[in-house]
Amino acid sequence: MFERLEAVLLRYEDIGLELASPDVVNNNERFRRLMKEQSDLTPLVDAYREYKRAGQDIADSLELLDAESDADMREMAKEELSDAKQRQELLENRIKILLLPRDPNDDKNVIIEIRAGAGGDEAALFAAEIYRMYVHYAEAKGWKTQALDFEEIGIGGMKYINFQVSGLGAYSRLKYESGVHRVQRVPVTESGGRIHTSTCTVAVIPEITEDIDLDIPESDVRIDITRASGNGGQGVNTTDSAVRLTHYPTGIVIYSQTERSQRQNKEKAWALLRSKLYDLKMQEQHDQEADLRRSQIGTGDRSEKIRTYNYPQSRVTDHRIKLTLYRLSEILEGDLDEIIDSLIAADQEAKLLKMDSNNF
Repeated sequence: MFERLEAVLLRYEDIGLELASPDVVNNNERFRRLMKEQSDLTPLVDAYREYKRAGQDIADSLELLDAESDADMREMAKEELSDAKQRQELLENRIKILLLPRDPNDDKNVIIEIRAGAGGDEAALFAAEIYRMYVHYAEAKGWKTQALDFEEIGIGGMKYINFQVSGLGAYSRLKYESGVHRVQRVPVTESGGRIHTSTCTVAVIPEITEDIDLDIPESDVRIDITRASGNGGQGVNTTDSAVRLTHYPTGIVIYSQTERSQRQNKEKAWALLRSKLYDLKMQEQHDQEADLRRSQIGTGDRSEKIRTYNYPQSRVTDHRIKLTLYRLSEILEGDLDEIIDSLIAADQEAKLLKMDSNNF
């Protein structure tokens, strides 16, 4: 591990020298790449430097214990030694986590698709609540959300919605939300007062950026321009602005009508199609890597029941990590950090256990 860390430290210092070079400063693309690399390495370098300082503190305390005969000074040295050892142990674990292979999609924006599952109108109402939960969470993080495509029902529910979440690190936190979400409650449509169970599915897809090679032949896609329908403001039905894309090889159909402009709807539709095709490719790769799937916490299996929202008990249970919180109303208002932080910690722990100790 330490040879690898020394190499990282040398690279970090080299980057600092390169960034000060006039040739690099005048090359915008190279300057941008180096700044990104420096930013990515900074947490690891800071942790390693602090680890080395703790090691020096340990050596200084041991030296003082060997040379000192005064009881008070020896007691102080023992306390400093214990503190430095604890710091070094914590830092070593943090360094191991920082050395884990990083998901290249973590910094990307995401597209989230929510679909009502079992439960009829109640499932559609639940899907709408889950959508609002993520919108509130994004707002708390300073991220932006934008609806791409949706279908509502008359009582305030949603059969499905596709929406984009834009913000640094959005995928790194929201990727754990993919799966089946279940609600247990007395539906507003139920007069008998019986508790029903309904579901919705959530898929979290990284937004496709220019660094990802994904070729979609034009012959594989049919483009239809139609007149928008439904809510959308004055004039929404007066122009042929809605866009429908049909991808022949997969049968995926994308419909976008949320913008007044045909061009904007076409851009949204293509962005969503690219993301869905990339997600399909990722799923196929994920299914082939069975060992990796077992080492991850709910970031691939869309059919997995991941969470239950129980209204009578005000309880939310994440089944993957057996975490139960009795804060249903706050969580539905977007207070998801405790759940997501716990999922990230469990995911890191699982990966550390599977990694060969020789790597460190």
